[in-house]
Amino acid sequence: MEQLDTAYVIDDDKIFTYALSRQMKLVNFSRSVMVFHNGLEALKHLTPAMASPEELPSLILLDLNMPVLDGWQFLDEFTKLRPNKKIRIYIVSSSIDPADHERALRYESVSNFYIKPISKTNLLEILSHMTLH
Repeated sequence: MEQLDTAYVIDDDKIFTYALSRQMKLVNFSRSVMVFHNGLEALKHLTPAMASPEELPSLILLDLNMPVLDGWQFLDEFTKLRPNKKIRIYIVSSSIDPADHERALRYESVSNFYIKPISKTNLLEILSHMTLH
């Protein structure tokens, strides 16, 4: 499986992001992982990068429940950006509410929804899906 260039993790849970970053390294997921603790931090980084597709991530792992700018608000703002590179978003949330799953998949940029904790198998599945499309 081919490694991704850059992946963003947007999640306020520092223990989860640490564990996820380590798992991503173990499966050779991406060359670079950038962690943001809320949607606003990520948007502030993403917006100026829009001019250079090589600076954009291939994938974003996004939590829904965060302070400052939550996952839903991030998705609404991301939709307005219109990046000139395909960026796939995977929701990684503790929400088991079917309404959240349905709502997330209404966003064109959202590829799938995973319930925390995300496993090594899930990461390999995402990587496989990313390299096939």
